[in-house]
Amino acid sequence: MAALDAPTRAGGVLPFGIDAVDRRLADGGLALGALHEMAASAPTFAEDAAATLFVTGLAARASTTAPVLWALTRFDLYAPGIEQAGLPSKQVLFAQARDDRELLAIMEDALRHGGVGAVVGEVRRADMTATRRLQLAAADSNVPVFLLRRWRKLGTCPLGEPSAASTRWRIGCAPSAPLGVPGVGRAQWTVDLVRQRNGNPFTLTLEGCDAQGRLSLPAAAADRAAGAGHRAQAA
Repeated sequence: MAALDAPTRAGGVLPFGIDAVDRRLADGGLALGALHEMAASAPTFAEDAAATLFVTGLAARASTTAPVLWALTRFDLYAPGIEQAGLPSKQVLFAQARDDRELLAIMEDALRHGGVGAVVGEVRRADMTATRRLQLAAADSNVPVFLLRRWRKLGTCPLGEPSAASTRWRIGCAPSAPLGVPGVGRAQWTVDLVRQRNGNPFTLTLEGCDAQGRLSLPAAAADRAAGAGHRAQAA
């Protein structure tokens, strides 16, 4: 069991590149041959979009040039949006299933078949048996699986159901930091690691994905103020 939990290839983790995150993760990053679950912190469009973009950035950095299989039951992804988070639409193979059971089977088949850099699935229900199968298939193929759990019932977090996932994340929106000039700031998210194998949970506020799918820590207020002053003088 310990061998299954451990990354199986050199550099077998996907680091966030943020010390405040990576040092809190048991493996120093996300294990590549593992199942990772994400959910929005609330059943709203904004939180749902934040969770989707969080997954998009991870899949983009995990797969580099290899295709990403994205399985869903309702095709509602916005291609320009995922491209802005680092994942070109031409790199994504979409699979639309009739229900969650068929979707989970498609994800497992993609892992067993090989040839993909990451597998993403959007589900409303996945029991312990299904997540165990995905975890084992991910370990065998050494390909990361990102399971985006959608809300089914108001007031009941999707991550309340038992799962064999290595990590479970809850993503929500946080207020953007004001800019020195009028405009829209970079999105900020509340990133809550609800559970990780062999490690502790934590919560951080991070800036959303850039064009390479990377997150970042918000700049200190003093740095932002100084930057705003320099821009004002230049103007």
